[in-house]
Amino acid sequence: MTYGGYSVSHCLHEYFIIKIPKGLPLEKAGPVLCAGITVYDPLKHFGSSTKKLTVGIIGIGGLGSMGIKLANVMGHRVVAISSSDSKKEMCKEKGADAYINFNDPESFKAETGKIDLILNTVPVAH
Repeated sequence: MTYGGYSVSHCLHEYFIIKIPKGLPLEKAGPVLCAGITVYDPLKHFGSSTKKLTVGIIGIGGLGSMGIKLANVMGHRVVAISSSDSKKEMCKEKGADAYINFNDPESFKAETGKIDLILNTVPVAH
């Protein structure tokens, strides 16, 4: 027995469907489909799929971490931006080329005027 309106069958346009590769555990596929699309869509929408950019990622939580990985894999130079140095090494491991601690004015100097696109994943006004 199945429950739910779409539990037996449902027709969808192929544009909205992706095949999860055999061998990719569902617990690893889930974040790509959630946080992944949240940051991939603006990267693609704002032209980063047609040219190489320097992408700043503000807020290094779940979305920001995924943003670093995707922007890096897309061939962009990635600048991680966070409020302290506690995530600096983790950002570098995930593919960030540079790191800015926005509470340290000195850390802005090397990247001033170099960032083409900023993805802001911080859920509060700042």
